[in-house]
This record gives sequence, C-alpha cells and structure tokens, in this order.
Amino acid sequence: MDFKILDASAFYAGVPFRTPDDCYTTSLVYDEIKHIKKNHDALGTLLETNRLRIREPDSESTKNAIKASKDTGDFPQLSKQDISIIALGIETKGQIISDDFAISNVAKNIGIEILPIMTRGIKDAGKWMHYCPGCRTNHTSGKECPMCGTALKRKLLK
Repeated sequence: MDFKILDASAFYAGVPFRTPDDCYTTSLVYDEIKHIKKNHDALGTLLETNRLRIREPDSESTKNAIKASKDTGDFPQLSKQDISIIALGIETKGQIISDDFAISNVAKNIGIEILPIMTRGIKDAGKWMHYCPGCRTNHTSGKECPMCGTALKRKLLK
C-alpha cells in the first residue's frame, strides 16, 4: 500500500512527518489538528509536496460508515471526524492509522486494515451489547433499562 489514512492521533504522534508514504486525511480531521503550531510549517510543506492530501469521502461511503458503526454499536462514541476517516477507508480501501478503539472496532468488523501507533490497538473486534445488571435483560442501545431503570452496561460480543 502506497498511502495511509490518518486520523488526529496519527498527527499528534508525528506519523506524516516521518513516513515516506503519501498520507490522506479529511478536512474535518485537518481542521481538528491544524492548530499544531510548532509543526504548522511542516503541515504546509506536506500539503505543498502532495505527501499529505485532504480528501473527502463520497456520500455512499459515509452512509456505509455510519451503518457499520451502528451495526457494531460504536456510533455514539464516534465523532464526525471519526466517521469521515472510516468512510475514506471504505472508499479507498486504504490502511487507517489510528489509536481510537471505536474506529478500530468498526474498521476491523468491515475488513479495513488498521494500524495503531501509540497503543497496542484492539485485540478483539465485535459488536457491543447493552445489558442491565439489575434485571439481567439485554438491549440494543440506551443508557437506562426501560424495565427497571438501572443504568445499562456494555460488553463486547466477539
């Protein structure tokens, strides 16, 4: 693979400054990280030399990213920036560099390669299930059990 898709954690770890590969990100992520003052000139240089490209995912890929994140139960934990990175991964079939566990879980569930940088990454991918520790019922989503009012907990089904 001759390019990488970067989320904000990849920029904070300095990935685009030390890799020979071309890198892609979305405008949402770029707006989130462009405040990195000490490296702002370096970001400009990466853009000017086309080693960093800002690319927007198409609407179909964005819809698929949202659906995939809802299927795994990660959607509430994902920002617009996160969804845009997953969507770009779907569209380009590129490798995503991220330490975000929700991005990693969605990506692994749909077959996108994910590379963690500052963490070990996730060990297991799966779907989140909400359950009530009080009345022991399972739910697809929510924060409170509709039957007894106890706060719901989540567990990953592998």
